[in-house]
Amino acid sequence: MQLRGYLAAVQDAELQDVEAAIRRFIRGEAKVDNAQFCPSSAQLSIEVRERRLMRELTAKREARPSVKLVKS
Repeated sequence: MQLRGYLAAVQDAELQDVEAAIRRFIRGEAKVDNAQFCPSSAQLSIEVRERRLMRELTAKREARPSVKLVKS
């Protein structure tokens, strides 16, 4: 039953976001109530969304043209 919950939590997610979220859980970097237990499907879903948001923000930052300040 828990596997079904995990699959539902990531069904529309990008693979890179799911992998990043799982790595964060393994390293103990993700937010969890108790690190002695596997994360819930809701916790996985939240972490996947956070990884997607971080990836999108990074891509936007890299896409912006750099502005050079010139002293007058």
